[in-house]
Amino acid sequence: MNSSRSKNKLLTIAYLSPTVVILLVFMVIPIFYTLYLSFFDWNLISPIKNFVGLENYTSIFTDSVNRKVLLNTIIYILLLLILNFIIPYFISVIVKFFINKMKNSYKIIFFIPSLFSLVVGAMLFSWIMNPISGPVAFLMRHFGVALPNWTNSSAMAIVMLCLITNWKVFGYNFVLLLTGLGSIPQNIIDATKIDSIPRWKMVRDIVLPLNKSIAFYVLILTIVQGLQYVFTPISVITQGGPYYGSSNIFYHTYLNAFVLYKTGNASALAVITFLVFLILLYLEMKFVEGRMRNCE
Repeated sequence: MNSSRSKNKLLTIAYLSPTVVILLVFMVIPIFYTLYLSFFDWNLISPIKNFVGLENYTSIFTDSVNRKVLLNTIIYILLLLILNFIIPYFISVIVKFFINKMKNSYKIIFFIPSLFSLVVGAMLFSWIMNPISGPVAFLMRHFGVALPNWTNSSAMAIVMLCLITNWKVFGYNFVLLLTGLGSIPQNIIDATKIDSIPRWKMVRDIVLPLNKSIAFYVLILTIVQGLQYVFTPISVITQGGPYYGSSNIFYHTYLNAFVLYKTGNASALAVITFLVFLILLYLEMKFVEGRMRNCE
């Protein structure tokens, strides 16, 4: 019996060790090394690292460029929540409770763009919206209207980049929200019909509260994935311009680390982003997984 248990332990260790090694090499060690670098002034090349303490962290909130990037990140989050959470949630409710035909067709139509590369989408979108030679500009010229050069405007660039990200993420979030609405017990829906309760009132008072866990999960997912996905169109189209006007915290971290070689500042930005994501993960575990366990 003891030899059998020892053999099982050795097999367990053997099976888990490759995963543990991969996690240590590519996740745990880089996280702690990034935290270590955030206290130094280093250009990624020099053999000497100058210890600066919390200076890299304070510069994030005192430097005008870093403050601008943080403000851009907040704007991105707000726009992405509208485009990738509120609008798909509204459409999923309409499809589920107010449309009786072709429900599966809407899933397929909205989900297809999520299968394509975001790089391809960004390049295609930049061609379509080219203010000089793009098809939209060509059509607008026939009506005597000139398409503005949106890459020269921070506000317009952020909106356009969010629309590109929306093209990629919308269908995935829509399917998740629609699936969550489909998990609501049908007998509750039938009871509201028997009592002649208006559909909009049924959605407001019954459906939305019962679907709160899935909705909160998609909300957190929208923030995390949205900020990650918007990195690609920023890199392909604007490179954070004009003058950091379309950059966000992800792209600015990459820019400082591998273009400007401000490794300490980039590490501090990465640590702060990591902490924010940990908070979001905690909220997701508390309000989504915790409620699901309570329901069980």
